[in-house]
Amino acid sequence: MIEPGKLFQLEGGQRRRKLALTFGALERDIAGIAEKGASYDFPSMTRAAYTKRLAEIVLRDPSLSEAAAAELRSLIDAEPFDERRVCNCARNHLLAIIGTLPAEWDLVIAPHALPFDENGLVKQRDFYAGMCVYAEDIRSPFNLGSIFRSAEAFGVDKVYLSPFCADPLQTRALRSGMGCIETLGWERKALDDLPPEIPVFALETGGTPISDFAFPKQGICLIGSEELGLSPEALDRADYGCVSIPMKGLKASLNVGVALGVLLASWTQSVAQGKAI
Repeated sequence: MIEPGKLFQLEGGQRRRKLALTFGALERDIAGIAEKGASYDFPSMTRAAYTKRLAEIVLRDPSLSEAAAAELRSLIDAEPFDERRVCNCARNHLLAIIGTLPAEWDLVIAPHALPFDENGLVKQRDFYAGMCVYAEDIRSPFNLGSIFRSAEAFGVDKVYLSPFCADPLQTRALRSGMGCIETLGWERKALDDLPPEIPVFALETGGTPISDFAFPKQGICLIGSEELGLSPEALDRADYGCVSIPMKGLKASLNVGVALGVLLASWTQSVAQGKAI
């Protein structure tokens, strides 16, 4: 970490870039995911005091808008002092001044801790047996990770991937999946190789409204890409029917991971309330 006085002495553009990088390193340290060799180790002051000193430097930047300065000042003066929120706020305002839009890899998100039982063992994952999702030709690793995240959150048993889905172990998929890809069982299968005894239904436009759909206790929900939707072959395979999410917006468009989350909320509620067939 650089001494605050030295940071302040840097020229405007260089100072902003150094401060943005330092706030990012601090935020990762606070979240417990500091990069190797980048843990806070400034000997003469606490991390909170160091964060405040750097934030005060940002407040003196002539390019900082009044609204941004007011937000940052309120966070600096708040009790209790939220180090991470101050770092995040200051870093993003600096990036806006520099003209750099935050990318997905700029997000500082700590992995969720594994839940342990009273004996110190990792708990077994709870899920709805036989509740499965089939993702057909999802090309975007980011969207695929989001699908896994929604599926794990609602207790899906397993995710099937079509042969041409993105690789779930790709970096962007793992990042958006937030550890759920490693937790949730998955395998690649062609449509024709899906278990024949389990009901298969499709999430697609033009189907039964989600509030009227009779969900099965066990089944496989087919979801397609945002660009093309499900293939004719997939729709033919959906022998249990098709379910749709009514929307009012002009665009009437949902991210595929969000749409799956909406569906799973209704499906799991139906099972939990004993309404599933």
